[in-house]
Amino acid sequence: MTTPVRLRDVTLRDGLQLTGQLLDARTKVGLARFLLGAGIDELEIGAMARPDLVPPMANTVEVIEALTPEERQRCWVWTATPRGIARAVAAGAQNVQYCLSVSDAHNRANVGRATTQSMAALPEAIDIAALGGARVQLTLATAFTCPYRGAVDPQHVVNLVSDNRTAGISSVVLCDTLGQATPDQVRQLVSRVHEVAPEHEIVFHGHDTWGLGVANTMAAIQAGAAVVDGALGGLGGCPFAPGASGNTSTEDLLFALQPAWLTPSVFSDVVTAGAQILARLGEPNRSRAAEGARSTADVFPWVT
Repeated sequence: MTTPVRLRDVTLRDGLQLTGQLLDARTKVGLARFLLGAGIDELEIGAMARPDLVPPMANTVEVIEALTPEERQRCWVWTATPRGIARAVAAGAQNVQYCLSVSDAHNRANVGRATTQSMAALPEAIDIAALGGARVQLTLATAFTCPYRGAVDPQHVVNLVSDNRTAGISSVVLCDTLGQATPDQVRQLVSRVHEVAPEHEIVFHGHDTWGLGVANTMAAIQAGAAVVDGALGGLGGCPFAPGASGNTSTEDLLFALQPAWLTPSVFSDVVTAGAQILARLGEPNRSRAAEGARSTADVFPWVT
C-alpha cells in the first residue's frame, strides 16, 4: 500500500465479547503487550459494559490499570455512555470510544436507548474525556445494515458525522457490524464521510460474514480510511447483531497490507499467538492467512 494506514487489533474487546469466557487480566495484558511489541499500531483492550450482559469485559478496569501510560496511548476502551467514559478515564484510559448505532432499532437493543438519546449525551461524554485528558472516538455501529431493519441509508451516517455535536471527537469509526457490505458500498460511504468531515480520521471496522472483510478493508483504505480493525483468527461479533460472524482477521489484514515492520518471523509469531488464544477459548480459527501459513509450500517465505 502506498498510503500509510494503521492497524488496530480488537481481539480483547470485540473479539472476546461473544465467547462468554472471562480471560484473567494477566492473560489479557500479556496479549496486549505481545501485540504492541510485535508492531500492531493500536488495540481495543476492553469495554465499559455491564458484566452481567457481557461477562468477558468484567475486568476491563483491571486491564487498563495494569498497562503503562505509554501502552495506554495506543489502546482504546469501548463505552456507550458518559458514565462509562468517566469510569474508563478514572482508570487511566487515554483513548475512549463512544458507541452508538446508526440504526435506532439496533441502538435500543445494544445500549438500551434511542440513537437520538445517545447523540444528545455525546457533548457530555466529550467534556468528561477532555477533563481527563483523553481522546474520544465516535463509533457508528450498523453503518451499512441493521439486523432488525435491513439496509441503512448512508445519509443517516453523514447526518450523524456532520452534526455539530461531533466537533470534539478525534475520529469516527464506520462499522460494517453484520459483514454484509460490499467494497463499492464501503468505498462510497468512506468517501462521503471524508468529504463532509475531513478533520476527522476515519476508522473502518469490518466483519467477514460474507467473505469480504479484507476486500472491504482495502476499499476503505483506498477511499481514505486511516485505521482499520481486525481480530486474531477472525474472532468476535456483536451479541445484539444476529447473523454476524467474526471480525476481519488480523492475520489476513497483515498479510494483505504487509506493513514495513512485518517480517515472516513476526508474522509467524502473530499466527502462533492467535492459534493459542483461540485454542484456549475453544473457538475456531477463521483466518485464511493463518491456514496458508501452515501449508507445505515452504519456498514461500510467509509459510511458517
